[in-house]
Amino acid sequence: MSNLHKGNKTTMGIEICYVIVGMLILFAIFDLIVGVTNDAVNFLTSSIGSKAAPFKIIMIIASVGILAGVTFSEGMMEVARKGIFHPELFTMPELLIIFLAVMLTDILLLDLFNTYGLPTSTTVSIVFELLGSAVALSIIKLAAHADSGLGLVDYINYAKAITIVFGILLSIIVAFASGAIVQFISRLIFTFNYKKRLKYYGALWGGVALTVITFFILVKGAKGSTFMDPQMVTWIKTHSFIIMGGIFTVSAIILQILISAFNVNILKPIVLVGTFALAMAFAANDLVNFIGVPLAGLNAFKTAIASSDPMNITMGALGGKIHTQTFIMLIAGIIMVITLWVSRKARTVTETEISLGQQDEGMERFESVWLSRRIVNLFHSLFTSVKAISPPIIGKIVARRLSPVPEDAYVGVKEKPSFDLLRASVNLMVASAVVSLATSLKLPLSTTYVTFMVAMGSSFSDQAWGRESAVYRVTGVLTVIGGWFMTALIAFVASFICGNIIYHFKMPGVVGLMIFVFFMILKNKKRHEGNEKTKEEITIYHLEEVEDFQSSVSATFGHIALHLRNIRLSLGTAFDALFQEDLETLREQRRKVKQFQMSSNIIIANIFKVLRLLQRTDRKGSFNYYQIIRRLQKINDGYRDTVIRSTMHVANRHKGLLPAQIEELKEVKTEILFIFEQVEIAFNKNDIVDCNHIGSRFHYLRDLVDEYNANQIARIREESSKTRLSIMYYAISGNCVMMAKQTVKLLEIFNEALPSEDGASACRGLHLD
Repeated sequence: MSNLHKGNKTTMGIEICYVIVGMLILFAIFDLIVGVTNDAVNFLTSSIGSKAAPFKIIMIIASVGILAGVTFSEGMMEVARKGIFHPELFTMPELLIIFLAVMLTDILLLDLFNTYGLPTSTTVSIVFELLGSAVALSIIKLAAHADSGLGLVDYINYAKAITIVFGILLSIIVAFASGAIVQFISRLIFTFNYKKRLKYYGALWGGVALTVITFFILVKGAKGSTFMDPQMVTWIKTHSFIIMGGIFTVSAIILQILISAFNVNILKPIVLVGTFALAMAFAANDLVNFIGVPLAGLNAFKTAIASSDPMNITMGALGGKIHTQTFIMLIAGIIMVITLWVSRKARTVTETEISLGQQDEGMERFESVWLSRRIVNLFHSLFTSVKAISPPIIGKIVARRLSPVPEDAYVGVKEKPSFDLLRASVNLMVASAVVSLATSLKLPLSTTYVTFMVAMGSSFSDQAWGRESAVYRVTGVLTVIGGWFMTALIAFVASFICGNIIYHFKMPGVVGLMIFVFFMILKNKKRHEGNEKTKEEITIYHLEEVEDFQSSVSATFGHIALHLRNIRLSLGTAFDALFQEDLETLREQRRKVKQFQMSSNIIIANIFKVLRLLQRTDRKGSFNYYQIIRRLQKINDGYRDTVIRSTMHVANRHKGLLPAQIEELKEVKTEILFIFEQVEIAFNKNDIVDCNHIGSRFHYLRDLVDEYNANQIARIREESSKTRLSIMYYAISGNCVMMAKQTVKLLEIFNEALPSEDGASACRGLHLD
């Protein structure tokens, strides 16, 4: 009877294990999706940022690289089976719990980082997730078998885990230094005006680049292939120098022919080959991060059910060599390729790295922080000291060869690249070499870390982090690196917790975790869509082409109209929320302050472009266009101060506005919003406007505020209005007068800008001051 009961218990356990294995396979698909979304940045940034080819061509080349690379990842699959813990000390159900906890955590963690567009390491996440859940099960086993004589160090492969972590950290330093050094040397040779010099020795440089890329992919990655037999791998390793010499010779000859006979910019094919190579290296190195754990769980399950005691047999068999079939790799590759084409989050993550490496100053995604300012000051002092002790002649030579291409070189170019093809080729050459070497050594280093730090090193050498942008770029790099450390901590803790929940609560725990993960993914999706909508709204303000003076001016005022509309709507909502003490709505409007400041900065940058065109065409009246900048900034200042003051007043739970104050501010609100709306309409019509009506409404608003300020003085004397309330009241009413004045001033400038002699007189006699 007891044997029968034991048999029924075992059968039920195996049935649950069947379910868990099925879930692991399903999660492998989800993990491929979120993983590729995060890691697409590794091989797309250089080609997209340099505009080496049309976007679709780049995507096709990357897709082929992924499909080729998945067949080289056989050797990496061992990491999931035995790289972090000793499988011979665990049973099949225990390993399935470990693997399920890993997959749940991995999907949740990567999706979170993808939502915010931060590239993180799928390698670090998988390593620390395996470590966290393995430690959780090890502690449970130690508590249940205290007399076993084993300790935690016996269960966990600390030596391998430390080697992996050390390799990852070392790769950060090596990647940054390699990218910086190779880019510095390349730039000294070719300068920013590299096209003329490519004709003379570009073929030799390209031959070296293609040799490095091909050698590390083919030679160093060959022993992880699923289709190369050992004899072929041995032959390749034995004849490495012959292969390298052949690749260099053939590449240099072909590139020289392309330069001399067809006048081809050889950096474009080099970048595209590098994109293929890095996509291939990514797939070979990182595929284990997505399907290694589910495959390990499947192997454990197959091994267990083939034995006489599937629930209690230990999994020492996983420590041996297990062949993964090529068709499984190819199916995974196809899923990765589909994700690459359809994922919007993948493009968000890619844009982060491109923005941090762009050559010119522009709209920065990150703000400065004290640590970035300290780092910039440190390097500035260091370079100043080096410059002081260096011979002046050397400094002049280096400065001349590292002098960037002038802005005028891109006049007439529709979409200026974020950086040039020379830097893109260096990024790909160095990154693919480091990643492929690690793959050959079976070190699951992070392709994200390597490609990101190589790109940052090359942009550093190219002086892309100039004095106008350095603090923001350094903040961005620190944010990404900080996210990497958070990845390790979150992955370990979350996987540890998930492992305990699954072990103690069984299927109800699994179901609860799945519901939680599904809920968080939906929430992240909505947040990402909101971020994308905001980004699209900001993108509208970009004035890409500035060729015709009048059309550029009209477009600029059209953008100002849209900006005023957004401020008008937000300000009206903020007023109503203040009257009702609606803190949530006020906080929502406060979050828009930064967005509106960014759109204003873009409009100002557009004005600079128009002014440069104005200078080239020798037009008059530039003073007024400079005035637009001052007016916009003051409007933004008034809007920001009003929203922040209102939010902080309600958040601090200070006394709300008095009924009389609410009625007065409602009148002020009506007038300021009316002025905003009328000027907005005028800008959209793009025609001369009679300012007298709008000017009279401004005078009425100013007189109204003067009257209400007198009423406020009476309330202060009666002590019905407390100090903080009075300060806020005066600040808001004063801001409204100031914003209204600046808006009417913008209308004056608009009239003067239109090609009509009546424009200047249309706003005369307003006397706003």
